[in-house]
Amino acid sequence: MTGSNRIVLSSDHAAIQLRQAVAAHIAAHGWVVVDIGPTTPESTHYPKHGEAAARLVASGDCRLGIILCGTGQGIMMAANKVKGIRCGVCADTFSARMIRQHNDANMLSIGARVVGEGLALDIVDAFLTAQFEGGRHATRVGMIGALEG
Repeated sequence: MTGSNRIVLSSDHAAIQLRQAVAAHIAAHGWVVVDIGPTTPESTHYPKHGEAAARLVASGDCRLGIILCGTGQGIMMAANKVKGIRCGVCADTFSARMIRQHNDANMLSIGARVVGEGLALDIVDAFLTAQFEGGRHATRVGMIGALEG
């Protein structure tokens, strides 16, 4: 199955509510949502959720991924350990647009304790509608990939 319109979402316990709001929002825009995050509020470990989502993107099963935790930082660090993943934390729409246009990011991380739902949905929209510009940016993205060994 092609991952062309599939997007994986995951989070830890701190971001369940926001993740579910993001899932509903992007599903309404035609994306097939693969939500692999927890559904109960018991404490869980963000590295395993970041890794699991990143593996679905890296394998091609999902085209993109959106991950969330309290700050967005820890889960992003875990996702970026998976070869082929370029994930950035965004708390504003400009950064979300730029990580797609200039860095060809395939995952977005959001901090549920950093941004509210309205801004988070705007960030998601900016990320999903931006396109990689290629050109000089492709050289730099290639350099990032080369660091993976």
